[in-house]
Amino acid sequence: MNEQRAVRIQRAVRIEDGACRHLLVWRAGPGWRMAGSGVLGGGIGERHWVLNAQVRAGYGRLDPAEHLAELAAAQGLSGPGTALMTAAEVDACTWAEDGGATAVVTTGIGVPTWAAAPDPPSGYAPGTINVLAVVPAPVSDAGLVNLLTTATEAKVQALLEAGYDCSGTPSDAICVAVRAGGEPEPFGGPRSYWGSRLARAVHRAVLAGALADRERRDGWDGPPTHPATLPGCACDDVLAGEGSRVARARV
Repeated sequence: MNEQRAVRIQRAVRIEDGACRHLLVWRAGPGWRMAGSGVLGGGIGERHWVLNAQVRAGYGRLDPAEHLAELAAAQGLSGPGTALMTAAEVDACTWAEDGGATAVVTTGIGVPTWAAAPDPPSGYAPGTINVLAVVPAPVSDAGLVNLLTTATEAKVQALLEAGYDCSGTPSDAICVAVRAGGEPEPFGGPRSYWGSRLARAVHRAVLAGALADRERRDGWDGPPTHPATLPGCACDDVLAGEGSRVARARV
């Protein structure tokens, strides 16, 4: 692992629904506690890995947790972990760092909505903004929940600055990871030591992703697909620049 980063993201592939589908994998290993809303392994507790799987637009399986468990097993992931899914193009993920905090975001804003809309859309729509936010320090349970809230607030701020009239999409998901062991930091709000850093990282990554997603949707009919795995589909470290469409947010 790059000693300058707490996070190394791999891009893996599988053939599904007649096309090569990509997924992002963080093999964090032991020593991490996470809080999140992933359909598989959500909640709060020790987690060893995070998977973010791209699925087809119009995804209709009624057993997404089982599906994600199958994908995790195919990647050799074992022990406790969490998994998210999206119809957004995971190759175009954006990421940012601030003072050691890292945010990795996949962005699809096909169904923008306000959380308290009077008539919210019904059904599951997997376009999604998925956020992985990482703090390389121990944080208490209360502080971890506060970090999750802070990251969500930063996401909404970025969407508004990008010109979207929404707080997200109906199926957004998030995972916040902190180190296990040691004296935990009790706070995770936006003015706390780690909360402020994480907020800025999430804000930059989501803003860059939202702006890029808007550009892609000019004449967009879904992420590009191909029927077989191609050279360059898999990648050992997309944040190192090996994934040509991954962008480090500098906005």
